[in-house]
Amino acid sequence: MKTGRLLFRLASLSLLCLLAACASTPQVRVQADPAAEFNRYRSFAFYSPLAVEHHGYSTITSNRIKAAVRAQMESRGYVFAAADPDLWVNLNAYLQEVTRVINLPEVDYDYYYSYRARSYVALPYWRDRTDVRQYTEGTLNVDLVDVRQNRLVWEGVAVGSVARMDPEQRGRKIDEAVAAIFARFPYRAGQTAP
Repeated sequence: MKTGRLLFRLASLSLLCLLAACASTPQVRVQADPAAEFNRYRSFAFYSPLAVEHHGYSTITSNRIKAAVRAQMESRGYVFAAADPDLWVNLNAYLQEVTRVINLPEVDYDYYYSYRARSYVALPYWRDRTDVRQYTEGTLNVDLVDVRQNRLVWEGVAVGSVARMDPEQRGRKIDEAVAAIFARFPYRAGQTAP
C-alpha cells in the first residue's frame, strides 16, 4: 500500500513541477487586423509619448524595451524612420500583485485491523488540499499602428510572473519577453505573412 502512496506523491510532485515550469515563461497572445495591408509597411517609429513612459520621461526599463523592440523590427527588415514612418510602435508595461488559490484533491490511506480477515486493511479517504500562492504578474504590450489610417493593426501581449532580480537579469528577461512576442509576428517589411 505504501507504493500507491509513493506513486501518488510522485505524480503530484511532477504536476507541480510542470506548473512551475509553465509559469516561468510568459504566455503570449497576438491579434492582427485582417484588413491591414502588411505588405506596404516598410518603416517604423516609436509613438510619442509611449504608454510605458506615462510619467513623461524614459526609464532604464523603457529604454531596454524600446531597444529590444527596435532590434526585433529591424531583424525583420523594417527601417527606423523618425520622420514619416509607416507604423507607429507603442509600448506599455505594468505590474500587479496576484493571489492564486488552487484546490487539489488528494488521497491517503488509513489502516485498521480487521478481526474477520485477521489482518490489517487499508481504506482510502479523500480530502482537498488548498495551496495559496502570491506573486507579481507583469504584462508587456506591443502595439503596431498604421500611421496613415491611425488604426491598430497588430498587438502582441506577454504575461508572466516577475521575480526580484538584478538589472542584468531583468534586461535578459525583457529581451526574452519581446522575442517571445515577435516570434508570433509572421510579417517582414514589404511582405505578407507566409
